Amino acid sequence: QVQLLESGGGLVQAGGSLRLSCAASGHTFNSYAMGWFRQAPGKEREFVAAISSSGGSTNYANSVKGRCTISRDNGKNMMYLQMNSLKPEDTAVYFCAAESMSRLISPISSDYRYWGQGTQVTVSS
Repeated sequence: QVQLLESGGGLVQAGGSLRLSCAASGHTFNSYAMGWFRQAPGKEREFVAAISSSGGSTNYANSVKGRCTISRDNGKNMMYLQMNSLKPEDTAVYFCAAESMSRLISPISSDYRYWGQGTQVTVSS
């Protein structure tokens, strides 16, 4: 089992950048595939990005492709989401997720068993 804690959210102007972090507990972080999802008020949770356990494979939603980069540091049990050129429509609570399937880079939220509590990102126009 793994526990996840997001940080790095905040208020930023459109065009700005943020880096979200996800800290994971446990000794087997490098066997977990990880993902970022987001949920805006009144909307369903949606996929942002995913990364395999080794970091060798990634997957991005079309809405963030070219603006966001997912990465991980297995030595530190950390995952990151660098977000650039932020838009007001990026405003949401961002969640990190994990699943013990090393090659998984799924955009489907139900494929992930473990979730953090989320960090708020607000982009002002």
